[in-house]
Amino acid sequence: MTTSAHSISTENDRSRWLALYVLCGSMLMIVLDATIVNVALPAIRSDLHFTPASLAWVVNAYLIAFGGLLLLAGRLGDLVGRRRIFLVGLALFTAASAVCGLAVNQQMLVAARFVQGVGGALTSAVVLGMIVAMFPAPQEQAKAIGVFAFVASAGGAVGLLAGGVIAQAISWHWIFFVNVPIGVAVALAAQRLVPADKGQGFGAGADVAGAGMVTSALMLAVYTIVKPAAEQGWLASETLALGAVSLALLAGFVVRQRYARSPLVPLAMLRSRNLVGANLIQFIGAAGMFGAFFLGTLYLQNLRHYDALQIGLAFLPVTICMGTLSVRYSERLVTRFGARTAALLGLVLMAVALVLLAVAPANASYLTRLLPTMALLGLGAGACFPALIGLAMDGVKPHQAGLASGLVNTTAQIGGALGLAALATLSSTRTHHLASSGRSQDAALLSGYHLAFWIAAGLIAVAAVIAAKLLTRPAAASPTAADAIAADAERTLVSV
Repeated sequence: MTTSAHSISTENDRSRWLALYVLCGSMLMIVLDATIVNVALPAIRSDLHFTPASLAWVVNAYLIAFGGLLLLAGRLGDLVGRRRIFLVGLALFTAASAVCGLAVNQQMLVAARFVQGVGGALTSAVVLGMIVAMFPAPQEQAKAIGVFAFVASAGGAVGLLAGGVIAQAISWHWIFFVNVPIGVAVALAAQRLVPADKGQGFGAGADVAGAGMVTSALMLAVYTIVKPAAEQGWLASETLALGAVSLALLAGFVVRQRYARSPLVPLAMLRSRNLVGANLIQFIGAAGMFGAFFLGTLYLQNLRHYDALQIGLAFLPVTICMGTLSVRYSERLVTRFGARTAALLGLVLMAVALVLLAVAPANASYLTRLLPTMALLGLGAGACFPALIGLAMDGVKPHQAGLASGLVNTTAQIGGALGLAALATLSSTRTHHLASSGRSQDAALLSGYHLAFWIAAGLIAVAAVIAAKLLTRPAAASPTAADAIAADAERTLVSV
């Protein structure tokens, strides 16, 4: 290799890593937004005169659009180009953030939050596909996915801290305004650093009916979870009716994929044990973790009497441990022991941490009881989620990378929403029952939180069993998206 070729190779390598940080910056902005809003809800309610019931739509409008469109957004990336979909989503998210910050009434804010969810889905659904394409070598890919997983998983804890600072120091409007300069900077950097890709195009036909069915099913499922299930209960007539319609739409979608000329989700993809197993584990694991984080926040607020800033600081060890393991050591773990073993180790650590929360007293010392628990949660997530993402993307064909990326995000979001609604409902039901029977408010709250933590630990344990039974060691098989990009890079280098 000539000196010129070597310098070009070094520059290309530097550009790839800069592009990774740009993509992760967009993901951090989106993940932060999902949690930072929760901290500012009391101020938003007071300023725009929301009722307690209508205030939930500030969160639900975003979740319905985001969770419902992820799978379709990933497939659109394969068809028209992942960078193009990424930039369109980023533009929508940034513009909608500005409108949210300028909102002067409830309708304006809720509508802008829905558009934010659309932009967030388009942006985040294709990120993994682009990362896999840019980093074809297994060792580099593991490291890159570790960085992404840290940002995607730890952003929630950072959001709690940032939300507390911004809401208390300035105003709730700025939790949306801060997205505008970040979004513009990320878009400009992405146009320069993220390589353009050419989609398959719509020439072979697109499964429009299937896209409509699965998008409607997912949106209806998220709506059912966050509205009637959370407010009326899981056995309420409206919950059961809407749930049945959502399942019927999903069943119809699966049948259509079997016979459609150009299916949105080729069923052959589901023959991969690692893809199915990793997404199933992510669905169950997210259900446990999202619910645990939410109930952990309530535990610190209602029993330990922490304010928003203190809660953010309390969760900071989760972020630090997760980041250290994900960015510095997940690649070594996966390379040395395999993704399956790393995922299993992480699940065990998370289960232990949740059991410790399930037996923590109301006056638990932060330094001796809660800090070690937070550290275990962070270490477990840092070992598990990068390995799961790598397994979910293993063996994916070049033209299906966006779809696989959207599927990974969809299982995490739907699982998280379902787990949050279920654990919060079960916890509050137990608390209400005990308080009605004469128990003190603190004792009733603690018992409700303990129940939720035990269930979350059980979910993680089930995920560990699935990992042990279903996941396999990734094998070098037919050409993947990474292989195709590597071949293109090699041809380019040779021509230079």
